[in-house]
Amino acid sequence: MTHAYGSAAEVPGRLSGVAWGDARTSASALSDLGLWLGELAVFDATVEAVPFLWDLAVTDSVTNRSGVIELLQTILEHANPPRIAVQYVAHRAVLDGRSRADVLARDADAVVQAAGRNLVIAIDSHVCESCRPA
Repeated sequence: MTHAYGSAAEVPGRLSGVAWGDARTSASALSDLGLWLGELAVFDATVEAVPFLWDLAVTDSVTNRSGVIELLQTILEHANPPRIAVQYVAHRAVLDGRSRADVLARDADAVVQAAGRNLVIAIDSHVCESCRPA
């Protein structure tokens, strides 16, 4: 498994940091995940992480749910042209969470709600080379 900078061995630990960490730990872990999984391009580690990111986004005890939602949107917006199949599967993993995005768009937390609405819009308007219907 790889991410933007090589081995993805540290990804599970960072996901745990988001899940269980205080605000500072969660923000740091989320920053690393953003750099590794979505800001430059999407990778096979991105594909594996997306289901966990969806779980974190809808878990009330996670301190930075809006940041997780924003990372999901970032993943949807980035590509990996040399690895179009990986891009397709990563995007599909985000797109398949549309019903969860709807729930987040109605969340009681205004910041989560706003991030959820933005993600719904991104999902509904998503068009890319790898995701076009054949």
